[in-house]
Amino acid sequence: MTNLREVTPAEGQKLVQGGALLVDVREREEFDNVHAEGAQLIPLSEFESRYAELPKDKPLVMICRSGARSQRAGELLLEQGYSDVVNLKGGTNAWLEDGLPSVRGQ
Repeated sequence: MTNLREVTPAEGQKLVQGGALLVDVREREEFDNVHAEGAQLIPLSEFESRYAELPKDKPLVMICRSGARSQRAGELLLEQGYSDVVNLKGGTNAWLEDGLPSVRGQ
């Protein structure tokens, strides 16, 4: 069992501002509807075949709708040798509730 650290939306945004990559693992339709500004989409349904696209030398902040899918994706990354990975607690819902920068509609 891996031990994926959770961060609040505000902490996650600070990490991203400091150079971390925000990785959204929801599906394309959800992402196109609304997503955290600057997020890169790799849907969980494609994650196992695409996670290697993510840099190992950069902190990663995982995000989904509520935090469950991003938790699974983050644990998979830790199992694959990624070390600097955190999960955004509460996901996109919490990000929006906190009024952090987001993009609606694509």
